Amino acid sequence: MKTWRIAGINFDHSHMGDNLRMAFNHPQVEIVGICDEQPDRMQSAIENFGIASERVFTDYRACIEKTKPDIVLLCPATARHGEWTEKVAPFGVHVIMEKPFAASLAEADRMIAAMAKTGKAFAINWPLAWYASHRTAKRIVDEGTIGEVIEVHYYDGNRGPLYHVADKIETTPEEMQREKPKSWFFKRDQGGGSLLDYLGYGTTLGTWYHGGRKPVEVTCVIDEPPGLEVDEHSITVARYDIGLSKFETRWGTYTDPWTHQPQPKCGFVIKGAAGTVSSYDYEKTVRVQAHDCVEGRDVPVDTLQPPYQNPVQYVIHCLEHGAPIEGPLSPEIARIGQQIVDTAMQSAREKRTVSLIA
Repeated sequence: MKTWRIAGINFDHSHMGDNLRMAFNHPQVEIVGICDEQPDRMQSAIENFGIASERVFTDYRACIEKTKPDIVLLCPATARHGEWTEKVAPFGVHVIMEKPFAASLAEADRMIAAMAKTGKAFAINWPLAWYASHRTAKRIVDEGTIGEVIEVHYYDGNRGPLYHVADKIETTPEEMQREKPKSWFFKRDQGGGSLLDYLGYGTTLGTWYHGGRKPVEVTCVIDEPPGLEVDEHSITVARYDIGLSKFETRWGTYTDPWTHQPQPKCGFVIKGAAGTVSSYDYEKTVRVQAHDCVEGRDVPVDTLQPPYQNPVQYVIHCLEHGAPIEGPLSPEIARIGQQIVDTAMQSAREKRTVSLIA
């Protein structure tokens, strides 16, 4: 069995710690290097995974050239996804980019083009894609239980991106206030805001549930918090040729869904021609209405098995079996999600309904 060499480069997003843990726990993976221009941001990973000093870098070129990874995990700020993909791709490595896809459709297309030149695998990781509830909902959709999908309703977010770090460890109010002025999450030119942070989840998984269907037009409204450059709340309505779907993002939920589900609940409600299914983050059941149970029934979520537990497992499985990256992690599905995000951003700026950007 091949041992896959993985390097984690750019720690802008705290999900790097989560993704490195997935690599660390995989029996066929060796973490050969980590790299960030700010050494202090790597300290917890060094301690958590016992990474030797000779595997710690501040220059990405040196990291790749000396450690020769098969796969690179990237977690840069949203507005730098294109830049970092173009930096890493020429080294001929497979890339797993942490969500969202990009800050714009043009940037996403640059990323696709850069990776296409290498012939290497390219995946965009959406953590919601590994929640048992949402995968169970997709199985139910695929089995035809609720008929053709007509509407997808999505609401998701958390208390805010600075309330926690890797492994969902909570920060203190003092730490949060200290970091807020420095954090890229709150800077418009770096891709901050709840819309860019969370809308791609809903539109990408929504496209997956819709079977790859695209909307015709999009209407989006965002809040304008005093003193902030970016939004903390957005509502997007997408009109498809079969109906309306809604995607809502929120920084400022009453609780984080991984501790206590807030109200409204975070997750998806999918309406089909012959039934419905609701799928909420972290919950142990999904609720299904169908012709044989119009009053609804709770269905236990599937127990996810490798390689469908996390992106590291899945990408390695695809590489070992010569299979394409599919579903929400595929550039094809994620690009449609990005089209909707870009259109929503234009709609919010111009305060009008906009035809889907091509």
